[in-house]
Amino acid sequence: MKFIETKLKGCFILEPKIIKDERGYFMESFNEKTFQEGVGQKVTFVQDNQSFSTKGVLRGLHYQCGAHAQAKLVRVLDGEVLDVAVDLRPESDTFGQYEAVLLSAENQTQFFVPRGFAHGFLVLSETATFFYKCDNFYNKESEGGLMYKDNTVNIDWNFPIQDLIISDKDKVLPNLQNAKKVW
Repeated sequence: MKFIETKLKGCFILEPKIIKDERGYFMESFNEKTFQEGVGQKVTFVQDNQSFSTKGVLRGLHYQCGAHAQAKLVRVLDGEVLDVAVDLRPESDTFGQYEAVLLSAENQTQFFVPRGFAHGFLVLSETATFFYKCDNFYNKESEGGLMYKDNTVNIDWNFPIQDLIISDKDKVLPNLQNAKKVW
């Protein structure tokens, strides 16, 4: 597994070693020891989640606050998505900046998003199955969100905004200035 730290300190792109032959392929998608050495921190995942969405669905940008903050290790099992993390750590040099990574079943790339980030993804293929591990349990009272079209963050979704499929909840999320504090 190759670990590539992004411009956002603590966010890593993970490129697996894939062994292919006439039968198909094999890869190790997660190894706790290798993962913790690669990201330079002890992270213990406690929950796996999976979602299925159609083209144009934008999920996020979500996060958990305080004692319920979550780190996530995300990947795509089928299809293709643009995965985005926004740095919400006020002490960070990259506060308010984002990283976007193309994740697909074809490239098998994974993205590690540590605590203190808003996270979301946009489905680019006809359908996509998205899988992620969390290091903390979801807590409704601790959830927060960031508007997907916040002008301060200015995410380039590379998709017509008018064609996005967004939940009613995500349509009214606050901008960066008014977002719930994650710390």
